[in-house]
Amino acid sequence: MHAQGKTWRPISTGHLFIYFLKWLGLSLVVGGLAGSASAFFLWSLDVVTVFREGHLWLVWLLPLGGLLIGLTYHYWGEDVVKGNNQLLEEFYSPKKVIPLRMAPLVLWGTLATHLFGGSAGREGTAVQMGGAIADQFTRIFKLRPRDRRVLLSMGVSAGFASVFGTPLAGAVFALEVFVVGKVRYDGILPAFLSAFVAHWACHAWGIGHTVYTIPLVPDLQPIHLLLAALAGIVFGLTARSFSFLAHYWVLFFKRLVRWAPLRPVVGGLVLALAFWALGDSRYMGLGIPVIQESFVLEVPYYDFALKLLLTTFTLGAGFKGGEVTPLFFVGATLGNVLALFVPLPMALLAGMGFVAVFAGATNTPLACIFMGIELFGVESGVFIALAVVMAYLFSGHTGIYGSQLIGSPKHLLLGRERGRALHDL
Repeated sequence: MHAQGKTWRPISTGHLFIYFLKWLGLSLVVGGLAGSASAFFLWSLDVVTVFREGHLWLVWLLPLGGLLIGLTYHYWGEDVVKGNNQLLEEFYSPKKVIPLRMAPLVLWGTLATHLFGGSAGREGTAVQMGGAIADQFTRIFKLRPRDRRVLLSMGVSAGFASVFGTPLAGAVFALEVFVVGKVRYDGILPAFLSAFVAHWACHAWGIGHTVYTIPLVPDLQPIHLLLAALAGIVFGLTARSFSFLAHYWVLFFKRLVRWAPLRPVVGGLVLALAFWALGDSRYMGLGIPVIQESFVLEVPYYDFALKLLLTTFTLGAGFKGGEVTPLFFVGATLGNVLALFVPLPMALLAGMGFVAVFAGATNTPLACIFMGIELFGVESGVFIALAVVMAYLFSGHTGIYGSQLIGSPKHLLLGRERGRALHDL
């Protein structure tokens, strides 16, 4: 075959086999290490959560916890403070190997945040640990830049898959998240291999994951699909609000407090007073019991709004953790409320919101469709896919990862934004 003066020869089966063995070996190592790190993280997170729930007075130590987190990152973590966005930036413009200390720093920061009652998640921690662990092999094996990109996606895939127990979604998330509107097929094999290895490694340590059930799925009638699409629009607008507030609070605290270590102190004091005024711990930490409740019982109509506000404020003030589990909380409780107005089963709407708000905030619709199917079963797949796609579209060019580049606009009217980062819009 000839193209532009070059002769292209077919790749032999032997070369493909060598390629497979290369990435299989790396996947076993990266997936095993990342899955084991996630297992320890999930175990320790459960320990601190149980301890906090038995000692709710710890919420008054949020300012102290914030100071410790702030000082830790100020003196030892300034080169890893960007978190997930740093993984994205290193993928686009490689500068240096991500320091391994990103893993213990984000682990410590997240556990401290949850111990004292901050409203945060866990995905950011697992993804950053996985990315930092994987990137160390760039130096060890002296990998080329293109191989390093694949290695970073393996770390992201392994961390995500193991922390949520969704290997398919974890692999696809790693292929989608770096560039909005583009799926990177060059890393598809390593991403899937590392996701499944990490998932198995986490389970090998005896760590389980939360089970959710959608017992009733209606027929695929036009009216039902229309209602699902309308719900998806609401989920997308909510995701857009979450992304806006996530960035707003970061800028707010930067303007309010010039010295970074003091930002979580101020934020921690406000949060402690807010939790005291609410008189309830349901908005602290991950909020998994409330998510489970939203599938079977009617929850307060304001649950989703309070969790959205408290989580974006917590992370904006400088506390550590992730946004994804709180996004699950926001979406599931919002779907629960929509069941009052939308004639679809409550559990189905909760499940749709669970993944659709996440899709709108992270711009990873395919990963969220896979996650919905892995968590809730294929029977609800069409409703979940429709809600996810609508949420992805109506969230616009926003997202919780400001460093994401727009590879393909969500709509032709937005084509001028191609190649720009979300935080530049």
